[in-house]
Amino acid sequence: MGFWLMCLSSFLFFASFNLLLPELPDHLTRLGGGQYKGFIIALFTLTAAISRPFSGKLADTVGRIPVMVFGSLVCVVCGLIYPWALTVGSFLALRLLHGFSTGFKPTGTAAFVADIVPADKRGEAMGLLGMTGSLGMAIGPWLGTQVAAHFSLNTMFYCSAGMALLSVLVQGSLTETLPLAQRRRFSFALLRLNWREEVLEPLVFAPAIVTVLCLFPFGAVLTVIPDQSKLLGLPSKGLFYICYTVAALVVRLVAGKASDTYGRVPVLRWSAGVLAVGLAVLVWSPSVPVFLLGAVVFGIGTGLNSPTLYAWTVDLSHPERRGRGVATMYIALEVGIGAGALLAGWIFANQPGRLPYVHGLSLLSVLAAVVYLVLTPTTPPVIAPEMEPSPTPEEVI
Repeated sequence: MGFWLMCLSSFLFFASFNLLLPELPDHLTRLGGGQYKGFIIALFTLTAAISRPFSGKLADTVGRIPVMVFGSLVCVVCGLIYPWALTVGSFLALRLLHGFSTGFKPTGTAAFVADIVPADKRGEAMGLLGMTGSLGMAIGPWLGTQVAAHFSLNTMFYCSAGMALLSVLVQGSLTETLPLAQRRRFSFALLRLNWREEVLEPLVFAPAIVTVLCLFPFGAVLTVIPDQSKLLGLPSKGLFYICYTVAALVVRLVAGKASDTYGRVPVLRWSAGVLAVGLAVLVWSPSVPVFLLGAVVFGIGTGLNSPTLYAWTVDLSHPERRGRGVATMYIALEVGIGAGALLAGWIFANQPGRLPYVHGLSLLSVLAAVVYLVLTPTTPPVIAPEMEPSPTPEEVI
């Protein structure tokens, strides 16, 4: 039951902040900051990356659930403040604050799920968890555009806060999985980090490198797709996200066990190749059908890629440092997304003719991941049994 409640919580959380994405570029333009569109995602990912070492340490000391609750509450607070951020400076500052949400919630979630799922089902579990998160990412942008069109932008912000609050309530029904012997009461002393020993987990550097290279395109896509959708005359700026996410959902449903069966690295090689094909389609997308085809192919690659990266990271992490291992992977994720968003905004510069260059740079990043994965030796999909705690059937259910 705990696993499915966590899936529901993830759905609500990802729907909450993705609900805003299609409307934020135009909103920032109306505030007079159209030239700063790349910062919408980049600032968000900056604080997310900065907070990962802290959330990883706190997840391994204070507990998984407090870390998740804090991240979700940040979404609640930011959703309530957006209507009052009426200058470019205050809006960008709020985006910086909002990034703490993804710096904490997903770290606690991944560690929680890894605690209750057997190692030989980890890829499948991460696929299902990612599927519910992706469903939230698909419904969120569509819902945001509908609410903004039929009600108001402020109503959209309040809906975002409401969904995040529901996520908090779901988390309150869960039982902490961090062993009691490892738990400590929160104190500000826990926020002091030994940067050599407590920030990055060297054991997971390989999946972290692949994460940076494969998530770079995601940051670029989030930055330019709303404008590209308008240029092509799409009735909804959320349609690309729906096609992308539905494709990712279908793949995760069908191929969730693939990395458990064939290994993490082989599946990642294929997924990176599919991502490259999707980006190649987006480089040349003169019409709506080709544009949406690129979304579908890109979604298929993501559906294979994301849960496999999570599972590979957990495989390589020592159980007592699992929070740090997951945090390291998420730092890499934020670095990739943030760099993609910044460079996309700089290259695009509100000039439609530059869109192919944005997608072309993303394509080069994924091709670099393909080369790295080809050179990476294939490893067994599951860590040694003695490194993995044995959950009870009740914990799994």
